[in-house]
Amino acid sequence: MKAWQIYLRGMGMGAADVVPGISGGTVAFITGIYERLINCLRSFDWQLLAAWRKGGLKGIYQAVDGTFLLSLLAGVFTSLLLLAHLISWLLVTYPHHLNGFFFGLVASSGIIISRQIVHWTFSRLFFIALGAVLANLLGLLLPSIGQITPLTFFLAGMISICAMILPGISGSFLLLVMGLYGPLIEALKAANLPLLFAFAGGAGIGLLSFSHLLGWLFEHYRAATFATLFGFVIASLSHIWPWQLLTHYRISPEGKMIPLDTQVLLPWSYTQITGEPSHLIPVVILALGGWLLVLWLAPRNK
Repeated sequence: MKAWQIYLRGMGMGAADVVPGISGGTVAFITGIYERLINCLRSFDWQLLAAWRKGGLKGIYQAVDGTFLLSLLAGVFTSLLLLAHLISWLLVTYPHHLNGFFFGLVASSGIIISRQIVHWTFSRLFFIALGAVLANLLGLLLPSIGQITPLTFFLAGMISICAMILPGISGSFLLLVMGLYGPLIEALKAANLPLLFAFAGGAGIGLLSFSHLLGWLFEHYRAATFATLFGFVIASLSHIWPWQLLTHYRISPEGKMIPLDTQVLLPWSYTQITGEPSHLIPVVILALGGWLLVLWLAPRNK
């Protein structure tokens, strides 16, 4: 596979991960580079010392499949930079419509993940419940800190990067659950280097730390892992429901309002309570569009 072909696949992964609900790992799987990506990530271990002694930097470059990795990352970052301004504008101008589209994406991704659970046993139900608990805990983790700092971005990078090698969950979806999706988009748009470098550092450490663990889990506990992911996705849908009422918040030292808790409302109740239009029909249409998009992108043999 040529470098430009890998670059285009990287752009597809980047575009997927900037939209909550579509997994970059799923795009890698569909485009035929998933196993190569996993092997590339697993190559970052102590054996690189032997490659260094034998061939220096060239030996390390060959050991980690450097051409593949650099071409893929170039494509991913190209998509992130190109889409940051568009997503930022939509978040401010059409929040209900965008959340509706995200909701359809994530709900459909949950269906795709559930197909990996062959037998619905008591243990599978336990792991689904475990995933739901993790989703609720994660939703409270970073927003409760109350500040947007390099440390919070570092932690967010460690957590969200796992989605790059997980078919079914996107990194931006995890950021959305943690309340850091908008701030990251703004950081990309404004080229806020301290926050972006902190996020990249956490992502790099998280990717190298968890790639071996996740590979092992999929090899030995595939159904249990997917059951946990399924519970996580289903429980997290409340975080991106288009019609919500802010009930608790905190003012950061910078004077910005940080949401801590919201109440899920039906569209007509939302209009009654807030006095704002629900945009029900376009939101439903966009949610259905997101649902169908994920089903279309899903591997046909799964």
